[in-house]
Amino acid sequence: MNLSKLLKGGAMPRMRQSQSIFAFGRLLLVFFGLLAATSLMAQRTVSGTVKDADGAPIVGASVIVKGTSNGTVTDLDGKYSLKVADENAVLQISFIGFQTQEIAVANRSNFDVLLTEGSTLSEVVVIGYGTQKKKDVTGSVTSLTSENFQTGNIATLEQLANGKLAGVQITSNGGAPGSGSRIRIRGGASLNASNDPLIVIDGMPLDNSGVSGAANPLSFINPNDIETFTVLKDASATAIYGSRASNGVIMITTKKGKKGDALRLNFSTLLSSSQKTKTVDVLNAAEFTSLVQSKGNADQKALLGTTSTNWQDLIYRTAFSSDNNLSATGSLGSVPFRASVGYLGQEGILLGDAMNRMSGSLGISPRLLNDDLKIDLNYKGALIKSQFANQGAIGSAVAFDPTQPLNGKSDFGGYFEWLDPSTKKPNTLATKNPVGLLKTRSDEGTVSRHIANAQFDYRLPFLKDLRANLNVAIDLSMSDGFAKVDSTVASEFTRQGVDRKYTQDKNNKTFQFYLNYVKELGDNRIDIMGGYEYQDFLREGTNLDKTMRGEIKEDTRYKTQNTLVSFFGRANYGFKNKYLLTATLRRDGSSRFAPENRWGLFPSVALAWRLNEESFLKDSKLFSDLKLRLGYGITGQQDVLSDYPYLARYTISESTAQYQLGNSFVTTLRPEGYDANIKWEETTTSNIGLDFSVADSRFGGSIDIYNRETKDLLSVIPVPAGSNLTNQILTNVGTMTNKGVELTLNVVPVKTNLINWDVNFNITFNENKITNLTKVATNNTTGILTGGISGGVGNTIQIHTVGFPRNTFYAQRQVYDASGKPVDGLYADENGDSKISPDDRYRYKQADPRIFLGFSSGVTVGDFNFGFVLRGSIDNYVYNNVNSNLGLFKPSSSAYLINSTRNALNVNFTNNQYFSDYYIENGSFLRADNITMGYNLSNLLKSKRMTARVSAIVQNAFVITKYTGIDPEIANGIDNNFYPRPRTVSVGLNLGF
Repeated sequence: MNLSKLLKGGAMPRMRQSQSIFAFGRLLLVFFGLLAATSLMAQRTVSGTVKDADGAPIVGASVIVKGTSNGTVTDLDGKYSLKVADENAVLQISFIGFQTQEIAVANRSNFDVLLTEGSTLSEVVVIGYGTQKKKDVTGSVTSLTSENFQTGNIATLEQLANGKLAGVQITSNGGAPGSGSRIRIRGGASLNASNDPLIVIDGMPLDNSGVSGAANPLSFINPNDIETFTVLKDASATAIYGSRASNGVIMITTKKGKKGDALRLNFSTLLSSSQKTKTVDVLNAAEFTSLVQSKGNADQKALLGTTSTNWQDLIYRTAFSSDNNLSATGSLGSVPFRASVGYLGQEGILLGDAMNRMSGSLGISPRLLNDDLKIDLNYKGALIKSQFANQGAIGSAVAFDPTQPLNGKSDFGGYFEWLDPSTKKPNTLATKNPVGLLKTRSDEGTVSRHIANAQFDYRLPFLKDLRANLNVAIDLSMSDGFAKVDSTVASEFTRQGVDRKYTQDKNNKTFQFYLNYVKELGDNRIDIMGGYEYQDFLREGTNLDKTMRGEIKEDTRYKTQNTLVSFFGRANYGFKNKYLLTATLRRDGSSRFAPENRWGLFPSVALAWRLNEESFLKDSKLFSDLKLRLGYGITGQQDVLSDYPYLARYTISESTAQYQLGNSFVTTLRPEGYDANIKWEETTTSNIGLDFSVADSRFGGSIDIYNRETKDLLSVIPVPAGSNLTNQILTNVGTMTNKGVELTLNVVPVKTNLINWDVNFNITFNENKITNLTKVATNNTTGILTGGISGGVGNTIQIHTVGFPRNTFYAQRQVYDASGKPVDGLYADENGDSKISPDDRYRYKQADPRIFLGFSSGVTVGDFNFGFVLRGSIDNYVYNNVNSNLGLFKPSSSAYLINSTRNALNVNFTNNQYFSDYYIENGSFLRADNITMGYNLSNLLKSKRMTARVSAIVQNAFVITKYTGIDPEIANGIDNNFYPRPRTVSVGLNLGF
């Protein structure tokens, strides 16, 4: 199905649930039209002079009517003159290195302005349940604004910050449209529970678990609506979120209007083309024929075809995408607002893969009762229609015989397939035609999601230093989907086809209330906050799976719920603006645990010393900031695999486990293993940091040293033999540490009226180690096998072992001959028992990088700008599962052929050597994530009412690596049928009115 068909909607079920977002979009368009009509205002002239603190005129200062493109710059005497709208207009005066000033025009016509030297220290950053000035922050907090985000064809919000923040590693799960990402903050804190951070949007903690019918639960938020992306990393910053904060917290705020803003319309469009950059290096038809003729047996030689087919070329395409957004920002009277609509149509490079998103948002922020009552009302909605290609075709295209044709007989979908010689039906063991896998399957999903919150902040009239804050929010999603494969298609021939339908509804409700008291008493500043939070997650759905002949394989309905109740408090104390103390305490109760284990207490404390405020530095013009931070705290983790892990459960047994009663067979129930005493994980974090800024913020950054220890790990461990329930169980056992250093540097080498050049660099060193994995201390425990691989039955290539990083590779040490080639089946006798077996496996390297870094730079010369983002990873290793499966040729009597990767020419293996460390490769890389060029057309247009900018962007421009596979950036370190990340070239246009 093509994009146009998907946009028309086809026969998608339950579309009634999504009509509201289209109605909302129509209302917004009407709203935009009405607002545009109000922008025709009378003009008058205002003038004045801009000077610095010493009275010297500032040449080239920007004077603009806020919210418009109407502006000018000061002349050699610091003077300016421009026409503005009526008395509601606001002048915005700025110059590099000085604080921006805003002045309401009212009835005046002359404005002489004095600019004072600026500093980023007055910037406000988002923290849990509030905001704080950057200079007063005591924890490890780092933030990006929309000006610093990644640009290009970006469908999900987490990609905005990729490579930009120290300690934050964002790894996309592949190149599929809207594909999710693995986000790790300081390495993650768990083995089997979630390692994903808590994500909070406009004060509402999201349920970021999977949404049926969508590739990524974060793809519903339009990145163009995001204003700030703030990461809370250490426990002193995150403990305010208690039981969900062990893996860090990401605070997202969306764009909003401001009081006094004039109406501004903005339209942006981005057109993109994506192509594969690399395919698996397999043998072509001639090479494969030669290999079979030289090493194959008579049966294999007889199976060779006469054509030449590049299967990987057939399954991939050039994909096109379009991202269009329209927004209006301003004030209706004294009520600030922002409204937007967006459409993203994104094709995948794999045939049949596509995602289409319609999104809308509306935010209004009235201020009432002399600004004592602040109200923020926010709505974000999205409708996503997805086509999911059969990603099994990626592996099939690598393995399928290149000497066979694309098409075959009309049977079995019309594509060439390997048949069983005796039955003349599809061979159940053979690789299926990759194009057939894509063309004969329909897999579509439709999801609507609505996130809304209302926040009320009231300064109490009888005590002006006390504020009451109430935030109520809801997150709703509704999913429908289906998958169909005809019964004659080879891939599902034995099953008699697929006819699957599913639904899912998710309802996440949040209620927050807190009181905040702020008071300054001489040199003392007190900021105390305490509150209550309730959050409930309800999920229900259906799954009906049938053959195309009506036989029911599965017919299930489910409903599950979990609830969190929390009490929290925070106290900030500052003395003389240089000694800062923050203490937090949160008590959480989770329905996921038994009543006796339900409640957890999560404290933290942090100290900061602003050395530049001391007498020996205060008069120095060198340091604009020099702050030492110390933090300690405890956070929790309760995001486990089930909402009821402490309760006994029974599941329906397999059809082969039925019990006969007379002539009838009854499906039995099977008891599952459980731990009635399961409880929280707890992570204790200590952090020491230094923030610095010198030379009027031309050079600055931060360095953090941290130590994180998680105890009572939620781990899946083997159960001793003899248990009748299960062979593995989820329980609390073991400890693990993450130790590391983070460094961030921000440099402005050149800053003039014409040229501005900034450079940003971050690097993170992280060492992960498991320190205990058993309830009873022992020295001879091998560990817990993990990291399942393709090939064989139940084979694994990684292990969790005390004294080693998690996901350490567990392999046999390969022996090589004199020419440097690996010897077939010969390994080092590691255990000294004089025989070679899987017991000789040893621990070798790890999947997670020890070092990762980001480097970005941007330069603006007049109306032209250029920038790039590089991202790297060092000392991460990848198991090349493609080569371990296909990097050899072996004689076989099977009635089908399997192609080989070029690695088959480098080894003489006659059998798969799945445990050989030969296949564990260095995955270190340097990737050019983003290269951007842009030009501001406003001066060419000579319009004071319109701004225009064009841009060209290349994403995934190049990768430097020694890894021989398709991509070294594999989240779990096992490369098998990876969806390639494409290279994307985009051109964009942005218009402002």
